[in-house]
Amino acid sequence: MSENEPRDFIRQIIADDIASDKHGGAVVTRFPPEPNGYLHIGHAKSICLNFGVAEENGGRTYLRFDDTNPGKESREYVDAIKADVRWLGFDWGDRLTHASDYFDQLYDSAIQLIEMGKAYVDSLSAEEIREHRGTLTDAGQDSPYRNRTVEENLDLFRRMRAGEFGDGEHVLRAKIDMASPNMNMRDPTLYRIRHIPHQNAGDKWNIYPMYDFAHGLSDAFEGITHSLCTLEFEDHRPLYDWFLDQLEPPHRPRQIEFSRLNLAYALTSKRKLNLLVEEGVVNGWDDPRLATLAGMRRRGYPPAALRDFISRIGVTKKDNLIEMGVLENSVRENLDHNAERRMGVLNPLKIVLTNYPDDETEQMTALNHPNRPDLGTRELPFGRELYIERDDFMEEAPRKFFRLKPDAEVRLRFAYIIRCDEVVKDEAGKVVELRCSYDADTRSGSGSSDRKVKGTIHWVSAAHALEAEVRLYDRLFTVPDPGAADDVHENLNPNSLEIANARLEPSLASESDAVQFERLGYFAPDAIDHTALKPVFNRIVTLRDSWAKLEKQAMQNK
Repeated sequence: MSENEPRDFIRQIIADDIASDKHGGAVVTRFPPEPNGYLHIGHAKSICLNFGVAEENGGRTYLRFDDTNPGKESREYVDAIKADVRWLGFDWGDRLTHASDYFDQLYDSAIQLIEMGKAYVDSLSAEEIREHRGTLTDAGQDSPYRNRTVEENLDLFRRMRAGEFGDGEHVLRAKIDMASPNMNMRDPTLYRIRHIPHQNAGDKWNIYPMYDFAHGLSDAFEGITHSLCTLEFEDHRPLYDWFLDQLEPPHRPRQIEFSRLNLAYALTSKRKLNLLVEEGVVNGWDDPRLATLAGMRRRGYPPAALRDFISRIGVTKKDNLIEMGVLENSVRENLDHNAERRMGVLNPLKIVLTNYPDDETEQMTALNHPNRPDLGTRELPFGRELYIERDDFMEEAPRKFFRLKPDAEVRLRFAYIIRCDEVVKDEAGKVVELRCSYDADTRSGSGSSDRKVKGTIHWVSAAHALEAEVRLYDRLFTVPDPGAADDVHENLNPNSLEIANARLEPSLASESDAVQFERLGYFAPDAIDHTALKPVFNRIVTLRDSWAKLEKQAMQNK
C-alpha cells in the first residue's frame, strides 16, 4: 500500500495503535479457516487483509485451522487450504497452528469457568435447549440443570471427557443471561460430546469445544493483536469479550469487523457448494465455474489479478454485491500485459488456397505480444489448407461485414491477403469448405505490397494444427445473487460449459501458461486433464465484458 493512499478504517485503527504503542507497537493477525470445505473468493479478501496489514507493518500472521468439529473436517481440506493461501502469494512461515493445539488450555479454561460458577453441565436434549432459548422478542427460560453445584458440574464434565456418556447426553454451557437481547449470550454451549477421532488430535478427546468458545480464546493464546472478522461475527463479539472478562488471559485481542466479499453470480456458501459437488452438478471443488480459489486457479486466473481485485474493492463496514465484471477486468488487465498471443480456431471452417503449391510450407513470423517486444516472436507454419473461424465467413453478409465473404478479400494475420472464390456445401446446404486464392505479393512484413484490405482474421495451418478440447466456461448461475434462492438449482445456467473441438497452432502443444487466443479470449491449459497427446484448454475470460449490460440491469432491478 502506498504511503499516499488513503487508509481504510482497519489500517487507520492499526496505525493509531502503533502510534500509541499499544501491544508494544506489534501487529499480529491470523487467518482462521475451518477445514470443512475449500476456500472461496470471500476468503481471499480475508487472506489479503490479514497477511497484508501485518506485512505492511512488519508484523506476522498465523494460519490457524479452527478445527473444532471433527465430523465435518478432513485432511483433504487442510491441504487444499494451505495450497490456496500459498497460491494467492502468502506464507505463514513457522506460524501454522490449530485450535486443536489448544484443546488442553481450552479444557482448563472450561474447568475454570465451572469453578467460578460461570458454567454448568446441561442434560437437556438439543431440541429442548432450542425451545428454552426463546426468540428475538421473547426471553429464554433457565434450564432445570442450571443450578447444579460446582462439584456436580466438575464431576459430570470430567466424566464427559472420559467418554462415559453418549453423544448429545450432556453439554457444557456458559451461565450468562437467558433474557439477553443478544441470542449469543443466552447460555451458549461451550462443549459437546462427540465420539469421533480428530484429524489432528487423534482419539484423545471425547468432547470438543464449540467454535465460539475456541475462537476468541485461541486469539488470546496466540497473542493476536487485531482479530479481523467479517460482519456476521459482530453479534458474537460480546460473547468473546465475556470469555476474556471472566478468564483474564495475559493477552487480550481486539476484534474488528469488516464487510464480507459478496460476488455477483457466485456462490460462497460452503453447504451449498458441497451440495453441488456431491450431486455432480459441478466436477469437484476445483470446477472452474466455481468461485473457489481452487476453481479459479484451475481455470487460469492469475493470483496477482485476485490481489488487485481485492485491493480495488477496498475494506468497508457496508455489505454490497460486487459485480463479476470488476473481478474479470482485473484478470483481463493482468493477462493483457503478461499473456503471450497465440492463434486458435474454436469452430473450424476449412479453406483451400487453390493457387498455392500442394507440397509447400512457409514459416510466418508472428509477434508474441503486440506491445511487448521483449517477449519476442515465433514461427507459424503456413500451407495450402487452413482453418479459419466459421464466424469469420458469411455467405450473405451485410455491407459492413469486413471479414470473409464471396468475392471479397481479407488479410490472414501475419500472412497473405486472400480472396473467396467458391463456397462448397454439403447435401444439407451447410458450408463445409471455401476455395480461395492468395496474393503472393502481400505477405505480411515483406514490404513488397502496400495494398490494404479492411478485415484481418486469424487462422491455423490444417496440416500442422493441434486438435484440442477447449472448455468455454461461463457464469454458473443466471441471477446475481444465487445464494438467496431456497433451491440452489433454480438458477443454474444450462450453458455454463460448452466444449469446442478446436484447432490450435502447434506451439500450444507444450504451453503451460495462460495465453490469449487472438480475437477470442484468454485461455490456459487445464491443470489436471491437459496432456501433450490430448490438449485441454480452459477459457479464463473473454476479451470484453459481454455481461456488463446484463449485470447493470440486474443490479438496478435488485
